[in-house]
Amino acid sequence: MNLELLESFGQNYPEEADGTLDCISMALTCTFNRWGTLLAVGCNDGRIVIWDFLTRGIAKIISAHIHPVCSLCWSRDGHKLVSASTDNIVSQWDVLSGDCDQRFRFPSPILKVQYHPRDQNKVLVCPMKSAPVMLTLSDSKHVVLPVDDDSDLNVVASFDRRGEYIYTGNAKGKILVLKTDSQDLVASFRVTTGTSNTTAIKSIEFARKGSCFLINTADRIIRVYDGREILTCGRDGEPEPMQKLQDLVNRTPWKKCCFSGDGEYIVAGSARQHALYIWEKSIGNLVKILHGTRGELLLDVAWHPVRPIIASISSGVVSIWAQNQVENWSAFAPDFKELDENVEYEERESEFDIEDEDKSEPEQTGADAAEDEEVDVTSVDPIAAFCSSDEELEDSKALLYLPIAPEVEDPEENPYGPPPDAVQTSLMDEGASSEKRRQASADGSQPPKKKPKTTNIELQGVPNDGKSRVFSLLPCRHHFSLSSTVGWFLLE
Repeated sequence: MNLELLESFGQNYPEEADGTLDCISMALTCTFNRWGTLLAVGCNDGRIVIWDFLTRGIAKIISAHIHPVCSLCWSRDGHKLVSASTDNIVSQWDVLSGDCDQRFRFPSPILKVQYHPRDQNKVLVCPMKSAPVMLTLSDSKHVVLPVDDDSDLNVVASFDRRGEYIYTGNAKGKILVLKTDSQDLVASFRVTTGTSNTTAIKSIEFARKGSCFLINTADRIIRVYDGREILTCGRDGEPEPMQKLQDLVNRTPWKKCCFSGDGEYIVAGSARQHALYIWEKSIGNLVKILHGTRGELLLDVAWHPVRPIIASISSGVVSIWAQNQVENWSAFAPDFKELDENVEYEERESEFDIEDEDKSEPEQTGADAAEDEEVDVTSVDPIAAFCSSDEELEDSKALLYLPIAPEVEDPEENPYGPPPDAVQTSLMDEGASSEKRRQASADGSQPPKKKPKTTNIELQGVPNDGKSRVFSLLPCRHHFSLSSTVGWFLLE
């Protein structure tokens, strides 16, 4: 895939629906890997469905949890996947084998999990009604991050773009910037409304490129800040947001917000309906509203890392939004003309001759003479879209695609294998132990998988009774006389 040829000279955001991905079970959350080649979808039955996004086919299904999957995150190299479920369990998965490497049991439901952008040994976990926790996978240890107010534990957290700092926000609008290694406070500020009243922080999202990040708050305004300015202001600073994005007409609350792959656009999904609002970050103007099926509720939104494609989830189905691709054949041949009707063609003299006898040999000058130079066709230049600003080379060990084994209709018929008589003779000659191993392999049975280690995480002030109080995570709507309220309910 040559990304340089995919760069559009017009708008760089999706314009229309481009099909759906049906995971059979109800989809709840989705996330792209770093290159946008694989899409992981967490489902209501606890499964994780990994889609090959180029072929739009299912590449792997992992039976991860018993209860619904509420959060997913890819590791930087794409080999690992961390998931959180409503049964209070955080698990790390090997994407190639589908095996669980580690498992952590928390005393409360998990709102979000996130890998460290540069160190996949660290995972940030946001439990409900508790301070954020940073897990170290190698030794199964955890560190509880400091909070501004011990009485207010409705805290959301996120790594910055390179994982040097952790940004946390609470229900009183206070943002703390902590050093990842030492958990020291380096900057802080409070998000206030026009009347100096505080507003709760719902989510913090960082752009893949640049230093910008956005804060989704309960006052239905998306604020965009520059991370460098936050660090410059220090503790108790008063930074001004670069942009304030909102729906002034309908006063829409936002379910999920994120940046585009290049960081130039921001998409926000409505919490009332299946509608996506797209703004241009530099100007702050609304450029597009994408409307899904009426009556559906939006659950999650993810923007493709390198292309103008958005994946949104509603009613358990993943919807894909992309640009309208118009065929332009004149781009391949400058003298190509598209005709509305048939035109009689006049053949030129010697047009279809094998050799043109009247053609004179021109002298090779300039560009023609350079054709004799040797051209390097073996070395591969790194794709700029896949490299960070502090990197020169791509990750050679990255997992871009998953191998898919072809389905054999009749596995007993093997035209390329040895004849049955030869197999029987070899079985008779070998000992009993080898015969048992061969029979086990013929039955398709594999050695038992190693049970993953489960670590119980105890948090101060949260009772750890070992039982989950959350059984289901369902979108509910209560109708009133003139309005409707949409929210998540935890069903016991």
